[in-house]
Amino acid sequence: MAHLSPSDLSNMERAVALYASDMPVGFMMRRGTEATVAAWIIQGVVRLGLAEVQHSAACAYGYRLLWLADLTTPEQDRAHRRRFSNARRWDRAERLASCFTAWAGYPMTREALDRGGRTEVEGACRCGGTGWLGESYDPDDPTMLVERNCPGHNPEGLRLPRWEVGA
Repeated sequence: MAHLSPSDLSNMERAVALYASDMPVGFMMRRGTEATVAAWIIQGVVRLGLAEVQHSAACAYGYRLLWLADLTTPEQDRAHRRRFSNARRWDRAERLASCFTAWAGYPMTREALDRGGRTEVEGACRCGGTGWLGESYDPDDPTMLVERNCPGHNPEGLRLPRWEVGA
């Protein structure tokens, strides 16, 4: 792996790398531990490979957005638990990555920031991959149907031409 710095990774990519590293679950970041955390991040990338770290981060972010909107499916829940089977470790990795990003002096590159907003969805989605969900304000009145963007497939709520949806 060519020279890689934590700055080359988005916050979620840093969390995935920390999850895969030798980071102790009880570790608390303190002043002077930044180099140790940076080494764990690089260790996690080496273990998983950069492509897998980026893929897992996009899946984790997509899942997080769906979970926050209370839209996850059982299939997505299972996929997330398979990928991050130790919930306590995943929580610690996310918190440590955020702390590291906020005050450790490792800003993200423009490419890492851009990748940080990328989502992927594992498993069947309620939107069927279209990026849009039909919701009814009144189940007895079908005219009260509204469209809502799917946070996993269309987090920005963009209207795409039909031929681009799911591409």
